[in-house]
Amino acid sequence: GGCGSMYRITVVSDEFKGVSMLKQHKKVNEILKDVIPSLHGLTLHTKASDN
Repeated sequence: GGCGSMYRITVVSDEFKGVSMLKQHKKVNEILKDVIPSLHGLTLHTKASDN
């Protein structure tokens, strides 16, 4: 333990409606691609907005 910070990211978006969880995560990972290598740990949660 203590090697680095752990992050939990929750993304809620209309763009996720009708999109599989895998594809949702791929979209977010693409946006964060320059940051992810510097993170010790990342938990990603995505879902379509209710509106």
